[in-house]
Parts: sequence; C-alpha cells; structure tokens
Amino acid sequence: MVGKMIDTKHFKDMLKERNIPLDMVNTTIALPDRIEEKDDGTIHYLKYFDNQMRRWLRVVVNMKSQPPRRITAFFDRRLRKK
Repeated sequence: MVGKMIDTKHFKDMLKERNIPLDMVNTTIALPDRIEEKDDGTIHYLKYFDNQMRRWLRVVVNMKSQPPRRITAFFDRRLRKK
C-alpha cells in the first residue's frame, strides 16, 4: 500500500470530467487486481468493478516524486474481463 499521495490538477479535473468517485480511486490503489510498472517511473493500478459498470479503472501514479503524485484516472476500454 502506498502512503500519502498528492493529486495533480489534471487528476482532479479528470475525476470530475469522467465522473469517477474518489473512493473508487482509493480502492483501486489499495486493492488492485493488476499493477503495471512502467519505464517512466509511473505505476498503473488497475481494478475491475463488476457491479453495474463492468469496467476497468486505471489510476496512474508518478512514483518518482515525493510524495507520490496521482496523475490521472480513467476507465480503460482496452481491457476486457477475462
């Protein structure tokens, strides 16, 4: 589990624009179904929400900054539940 994080303006704007509740973001980071570590120093946390949504939420965190910085969040249409 990652400790304290800060949110970028873009992150906050995207949650509002995409109607993503902050509790879904927090759940995705705390209990991800998948984690992807990228070469650019970001970690992508992915969680499948099987309620009425049936969608994957992807939360991108820049781990190079201290404290880590949440960059963006979006429902990833490229992923399908397997």
